[in-house]
Amino acid sequence: MARKTKQRRQSHGSAWHWKQTDCWYYTLPGTKKRIALFDDQGERIRGKDNKEAAEISLAREKLSWDSESNEGPALGQPWLVARVCSDYLVYTERSQNDGSVSEGYHRNATQWLNDLCSYCGALPVSQLKRGHILEWVDQHESWKSPATRRCIIAVVMAAFNRVEEMHGISNPIKGIKLPKAEPRLTSFSPEDEKAIYKVTEPCFGNFLFAAIHTGLRPFSELAQIKAEDVEETPRGMMWRVYASKTKKTRKIPVRPEVAELTRQLMKSAPRGSGLPVFRNTLGKPWKRTTGVVRFIDLREKIGWNDDPLRKKYSCYTSRHTFAHRMLSGFWNNGAGCTIETLAELMGDTPKVAYDHYGKEWGKHYQDPLWKAIGESTLPASTQAKSPPAKRKKSAASSATKTRPKRTKASTSRNKRHG
Repeated sequence: MARKTKQRRQSHGSAWHWKQTDCWYYTLPGTKKRIALFDDQGERIRGKDNKEAAEISLAREKLSWDSESNEGPALGQPWLVARVCSDYLVYTERSQNDGSVSEGYHRNATQWLNDLCSYCGALPVSQLKRGHILEWVDQHESWKSPATRRCIIAVVMAAFNRVEEMHGISNPIKGIKLPKAEPRLTSFSPEDEKAIYKVTEPCFGNFLFAAIHTGLRPFSELAQIKAEDVEETPRGMMWRVYASKTKKTRKIPVRPEVAELTRQLMKSAPRGSGLPVFRNTLGKPWKRTTGVVRFIDLREKIGWNDDPLRKKYSCYTSRHTFAHRMLSGFWNNGAGCTIETLAELMGDTPKVAYDHYGKEWGKHYQDPLWKAIGESTLPASTQAKSPPAKRKKSAASSATKTRPKRTKASTSRNKRHG
């Protein structure tokens, strides 16, 4: 009896549904790698009944092949680094319009990826190596900060990860090591804070005051607070804060002095006005560029540019100051909070909060270490005292005074062994 030949469920290059993930895919001609299909919003097409949407998405993909090259990817047309960067910037621009990506991220990604294209944009992706990226970063004198280098490499990685997910192009720089994140160890002293309020105008002073006393990210969180986000409770005022960085909303209590300032500012920005609570002198929301320029001018007025530590101060130092004061118990009679509490207030994970602040400033994590080595948690000034110098004694007196006393237990033990 002749064996029946297995019929193919669909022809090559057509959309197909995978039951395991409940998503639609297609197989790129000439390969065996499945590639997910996405809708207009960038979401995976799910559900076996959405075959029509999957076919429309696949048709859109095939149209992009024809428009980008006459031969098409079926003949092995190579992807270039410039094409990867362009594809990612189109995605970030669309995401910025729907609010899932911040304006600052799209602006920085555009600047950095265009710079990368001028360095190796014509290079095929298959020939790109990790060394190319590291050498490109090293060529920029202004990119010496580990935090800056970390952000730049992360954006490049995101671009290649996306093209791998969307088009099945293997990421050639996967596994590249990001520079280690450094702890945030600069904070305003009370004297520095007074000096800031003395030289700055009221609008910027109020903005920095709220940033220091709440720990919010200055421009992506604090500058976006409106009257609709403010809630009065029997215990005090609370703010509803949306973090564009983590895409999460948290509810935090604010200190009485910040609550009083908020009530005053809300008189000119009531509910329904659409105005943020903290505004600049023109009555507009604080932008990052405006805040940076103001703080540079502020540093020059106070004379901090010649100080090796204070010349690094910025608006974001307000957030670090809040973390330092919370962990040291500045507002709570020396009783510092835990890392978990700080992370909830600042919108971080406990690990990030510990890496950035807890290692140096976390009193709750340092006290057990002192107790483990037998030291009490006394003030540093008390513990820093050196022991009194010992006087030299004669050999006879020292031998007489250092002879151990014989207790009853030791005497009876000696008799038994004698």
